[in-house]
Amino acid sequence: MNEINIGSRKIGPRHAPFVIAEIGINHEGSMAKAKRMIRDAAKAGAECVKFQAHVISDEMVPVAKKVIPGNAKESIWDIMSRCAFSEKQDHELKAYTEKLGMLYLSTPFSRAGADQLHKMQVKAYKIGSGECNNYPLIEHIARFKKPVILSTGMNDIASVKKSVAILRTHSVPFALLHCTSMYPTPYDKVRLGALADLAKAFPDAVVGLSDHSFGNYTSFGAIPLGASILEKHFTSYKEWPGPDVSISIDPAELKELIQGSRAIHAALGGKKDILKEEQPTINFAYACVVTTKPIAKGEKFTQDNLWVKRPGTGEIKAIEYKKIIGKKAKRGIKADMQLKRKDI
Repeated sequence: MNEINIGSRKIGPRHAPFVIAEIGINHEGSMAKAKRMIRDAAKAGAECVKFQAHVISDEMVPVAKKVIPGNAKESIWDIMSRCAFSEKQDHELKAYTEKLGMLYLSTPFSRAGADQLHKMQVKAYKIGSGECNNYPLIEHIARFKKPVILSTGMNDIASVKKSVAILRTHSVPFALLHCTSMYPTPYDKVRLGALADLAKAFPDAVVGLSDHSFGNYTSFGAIPLGASILEKHFTSYKEWPGPDVSISIDPAELKELIQGSRAIHAALGGKKDILKEEQPTINFAYACVVTTKPIAKGEKFTQDNLWVKRPGTGEIKAIEYKKIIGKKAKRGIKADMQLKRKDI
């Protein structure tokens, strides 16, 4: 079974899904908001929160000031310049996260961002969909030999293969997240079937879902299809401003996602057989063969004097009813008695 380790957390099909609460840039550059979301994620039972590491000068060129994302009204340069934390602030947030017992992850968007996270001794790297085919950056990150979670939105199997080849060359444990880079993602564009495509093309990968649709529906649906990682944008309040807040889940939804994903995972597998734990229910719920009239010794059992009724504590269950019809009674039997084998 495929498996990666991030710190002491084992991630793979044998374990409950690893839920990533992506704070991202929902803090809008406010340390107070960032820490509030960390606390709220911890209270909801989260194991991991994720941020973004932006070093603007190494990430973009000035022409980005003219590029406006589809889910925003200002340029990507202005958004990231406003939301980027300093290296010192990122250190502070990592320490704050770990003090509350959670894993800290962050997505670098540049070589400088990756180096900064390396200095911070992160336990793994999360690479976003926009960098899935940024092969120079993936190669740079792979040299750190840390586990990598790679989102694959805006990329097909052929494109992902090149990224995976780099990770394999450097013997980096990796996971692949299916993702649709639409904000929000309509349900009919989520394409959970892509999880099977990733699993087939990359049998050594842990697979998961980075989801931008509303609510938890698609994340829950991904679990039986093999998703071992579930990533959702997270905010403390949906009324806060921010380009990703509208598609984020709040603390109550995060708690539901964590608890629900564990319940669904626990319910997977098994076979259609009878559990020994069902015996107490069998004792009252099964029907057994019973007499409906007094039956004399030597009298034939017929549909007129035999039927099936609860409880299930009798010797002869309802499944044997037809086998008894036409046989004779060894002794006299009162009405409403469970039939015994010695009576036949």
